[in-house]
Amino acid sequence: MPIGVIYMAVIEVKNLTKRYGKSRGIEDVSIEVKEGEIFGFIGPNGSGKSTFIRTLLNFLYPTSGSGNVLGFDIERESHKLKEKVGYVPSEVKYYEETKVVDLIEYAKSFYSEVDECYIDMIVQDLKVDLDKKIGELSYGNKKKVAIVQALMGSPKLLILDEPTNGLDPLIQKKLFEVLRKEKEKGNTVFLSSHNLTEVESLCDRVAIIKQGRIVDTVDLSVLKEQFGLVVEVSGDLTKEDVLKISKEMMLESESHYIFTYSGDVNSLVDWAKDYSLKKLLVEEQNLESEFMKYYLGEGEGYERV
Repeated sequence: MPIGVIYMAVIEVKNLTKRYGKSRGIEDVSIEVKEGEIFGFIGPNGSGKSTFIRTLLNFLYPTSGSGNVLGFDIERESHKLKEKVGYVPSEVKYYEETKVVDLIEYAKSFYSEVDECYIDMIVQDLKVDLDKKIGELSYGNKKKVAIVQALMGSPKLLILDEPTNGLDPLIQKKLFEVLRKEKEKGNTVFLSSHNLTEVESLCDRVAIIKQGRIVDTVDLSVLKEQFGLVVEVSGDLTKEDVLKISKEMMLESESHYIFTYSGDVNSLVDWAKDYSLKKLLVEEQNLESEFMKYYLGEGEGYERV
């Protein structure tokens, strides 16, 4: 950052809490998102991702805590921040009889200036069918319309809640290209997802949410430098045997172990020779294997891809 520039977080949340009576919502969520980054917000279905986003945008009123988006208080100035933010919800709902082209034209009327060429390019890249009615579209095609609408006002901040659900792989790739271009413009993207592949390919940092609470915030460039191997073994060996070669156990269950290893491969092979193994699998560590340690063995619905 140049000397003399005052830094202001695009999203700054402190101890944000939303409770539904006895039901779990979010608890004491604190995060800070920097200008110009793609920030991932990951967790399995039901972990609190959508509740956090809806509270951030004041669609839900917080039980306690505070937050600012683009310098606006999320409660007192929610109408102002919504003018500056592009939002794609996890569930997309429009009037079924409305034609896509009419919906897009109507959305344009909310903004004083619209980059028509840019919107036309997004429509073409995402293969949005302008002539169909909303009720004729699949879930994925409705999602594409929502993405176009979110980009309509050239927002400084995009908040996307599971944006690739229902999109085929080719359209996902096109969307990722769009998001990278937004980052190149200096805009900020907040991406909620349970798909670790898209998070790894796009994000600069990620916050991990579990059962409504933030359990870690990670800089991906730093994390990737620390990656080693993930080893899965089963056979005639104990936890103590595994801990001779690894300090991090990811899963243990009846002579079946998954652990990380960062040493020399030949030393790993020599170690394995000492035991009667039924299974030995070795793969490079990636974002999925790193973050699965937060959820393995707890029955939560994480998407392994």
